[in-house]
Amino acid sequence: MKHSKQNKMHMLKEKFMTAREWVMDHNKIVMPLVLVACVLITIVVAVNANHKEVLEDEAKQAAMALDSENASGEGTDTQAFALEENAYPEINNIIRTYYDAQASGDIAVISSLNTYLDEIETIRVQELSKYIDSYPTVNVYTKPGLTENTYVAYVYSEVKFTDAEQLLPGMQTYYIGQDENGDYFINDGTYDDVIWKYIKEITLQDDVVDLNNKVVVAYNELLAESEELNEFIAYLKEKINEDVGEILAAAEQAEAEANEIEMASAQEEAQPQNQPAASTVRATDVVNIRSSDSEEADKIDKAQIGQEFPLLEEKGNGWSKVAYNGGEAYIKSDYLEPVFEEVLAAEGTENEETAENSAENTANDTVSGTVTVIESVRVRKSASTDAEALGTVYAGDELELIMKQADGWTKIKYKGQTAFVKSDYVE
Repeated sequence: MKHSKQNKMHMLKEKFMTAREWVMDHNKIVMPLVLVACVLITIVVAVNANHKEVLEDEAKQAAMALDSENASGEGTDTQAFALEENAYPEINNIIRTYYDAQASGDIAVISSLNTYLDEIETIRVQELSKYIDSYPTVNVYTKPGLTENTYVAYVYSEVKFTDAEQLLPGMQTYYIGQDENGDYFINDGTYDDVIWKYIKEITLQDDVVDLNNKVVVAYNELLAESEELNEFIAYLKEKINEDVGEILAAAEQAEAEANEIEMASAQEEAQPQNQPAASTVRATDVVNIRSSDSEEADKIDKAQIGQEFPLLEEKGNGWSKVAYNGGEAYIKSDYLEPVFEEVLAAEGTENEETAENSAENTANDTVSGTVTVIESVRVRKSASTDAEALGTVYAGDELELIMKQADGWTKIKYKGQTAFVKSDYVE
């Protein structure tokens, strides 16, 4: 019997620890939080830019008041004002509006009253609202703040979850201010250490501790009595964390896709108007044609200047896949230029003439200077050591230069015709 009681106590302790962990994660919504000396109060402070100047003035006045106390040699103990219940209808209204918005997931209303919530907490509020039916009970206990028309508000609530019969008690703490129009609002987060210290001291006063203890006892008794409630709380904690993670991941993915679309759109706009993407490329130099997109791949042939190829794919690694002799081949993209297909007939005619002129210029092989032979070398009919030898040139000879090619050969004029010598032998 003794062991049985010990086991039950152990199980009850584990359930309590699980529930307390969930409470810690969701203190901003419905649960109490351990603050000081086992006092479970959540200090929630919201951000509202419209009230920033008001709150800064309050903080300055509070600091001056405390400095005055210290200068006079008096103690810094906070005055023990009586805890008032539902004493200010205007404050009750703003708190009720805020809690109803939490139950319905109305982020617009929540943000108007409490923009302190960051992105993650905002998502958490929205997801948690899917499981909340209502807040049947909301009672507001207040003590005066540091300055006129400010209050420390302790809000006791009972939340009704859609999948749980029991009403779950909780408590939150707010620092309430009043704007220039006389409207109450939740502190915008401009509070400093003075206000924070004041909230802590007020929270440790006997009547606040007693109120909080009642909430804690009621909450713990519910956990101890209901296995179903324990299971629901554990499930809800895991589910909310999972949903928040998925939403954040989806948002990141959507942002990445949007950036890709934006970049693609920018590239499309950069394309010349009335000019489609090139489907043909032209060699700008004599370059190797290879079996795959690697300089170690087998050489199939050499592309000559002006030779055109149907473009199959321009790869991101600096190579282009082209159609060649009924199959596929690869050429370094640096040695290719696009050949755009023109839409208009007139443009097509003009380009044909331009292409013919270009072909003639290529055929004529215009001389662009001279090179000097630095070592005796054979002159070949084409850019290959297997090509027919047209003669031999010797060190010191000057040759008419047409072009130095990327394949290690130099195109020259030799005895009135186009010829080639190895580039290593001329300068």
